[in-house]
Amino acid sequence: MATQLSFSWGTEEPEVKQRLLVTGASGFIGSFMVEKALKKGYDVWAGIRSTSSRQYLQDERIHFIELDYSHVDRLHDQLLRFKQEHDGRGWDYIIHCAGATKCPNKEVFYQVNFVGTKNFIDSLTRCQMVPRQFIFLSSLGAWGPQHERMPHQPITADDEPQPNTAYGVSKLCVEEYLKDAERFPWVVFRPTGVYGPRDKDYLLMMQSIARGWDFALGFKHQDITFIYVLDLVKAVFLAIEKGVTERAYFVADGDVHTAKDFSMLVRQALGKRFVVRLTAPLWLGRAACAIGSLYSRLSGKAVTLNTDKYRILSQRNWLCDTEPLASELGFTADYPLERGVAETIAWYKQEGWIKPPRTLKDIDFAKTLNDIKRGIKGLINRKSTTSK
Repeated sequence: MATQLSFSWGTEEPEVKQRLLVTGASGFIGSFMVEKALKKGYDVWAGIRSTSSRQYLQDERIHFIELDYSHVDRLHDQLLRFKQEHDGRGWDYIIHCAGATKCPNKEVFYQVNFVGTKNFIDSLTRCQMVPRQFIFLSSLGAWGPQHERMPHQPITADDEPQPNTAYGVSKLCVEEYLKDAERFPWVVFRPTGVYGPRDKDYLLMMQSIARGWDFALGFKHQDITFIYVLDLVKAVFLAIEKGVTERAYFVADGDVHTAKDFSMLVRQALGKRFVVRLTAPLWLGRAACAIGSLYSRLSGKAVTLNTDKYRILSQRNWLCDTEPLASELGFTADYPLERGVAETIAWYKQEGWIKPPRTLKDIDFAKTLNDIKRGIKGLINRKSTTSK
């Protein structure tokens, strides 16, 4: 019987029903932001594209709006139309999750993540629809590799950002634009690796372990950090409740792990006793990612393995300073990695994204024997036909 999971958010509601927009609402993180906002009692709007899936946006209380961030004039018209149709005002809060994490080249990252967000900020200002808070989902990758020598020290806001990926550069560009904007109440969150139900990035690694293979890159010690999606959502709504503006926060659950630690927790949650662990040297990973990037440029399709991915995998220090998150917002993580991984894999199994391992009692030996006989017969027939 499949494990039934439920996500507990609490039932507190604002005194006045306020409007809240989540952009990128159909995505992994955005869909959970929408659910939390509904539980909080906000009048929730989901910003989507015409092609976006609504699989996780089934609640009848959700309002939908299509926003075209790539065309300024059209975006301006869309926002004005909303304002005219809704009492001459916009949203009280905006959580901007929209953006791209995989692109075929650097220019697309720049256009989608930076130019698109810039157009949105400019249009909100031009239409006099600036919200009380504009919460931007950035990334720890916007700060790039820091303090790579052992012992690793946490990356802090005082460090000079030096992103080494197109994704990180695009996020940093948005942060700098927000900080220069006049009278624009921004809040920035820079999460580390976000995982949880509905995520498809960590899923690939978990599926590989479920099949008995665990791959790692580089022999040098690496410290990695995580944040469960519900904890990230919790942090964002704490910022709304506290009413902070012009603040940026690194987000992690507060614990430090190695890739092997993570793999072991995945194995435990899967009930996988034996897994072959293969560690590849960095040069081999670099070569594979270079081939992936070349294919992406030639085909115009985004791929998982690319030069950006190599830089992320080769970075050894992913520690970050979460003290401001705790002291200013009162944040503590509800999901340590062991609990988060267990719930994530339970959801994957429930949805059929990870198939349960087969055991001897699951095998139909009679059917298997017949399949073998048919295979041998077919092989003999093919050989006979070839020999004529």
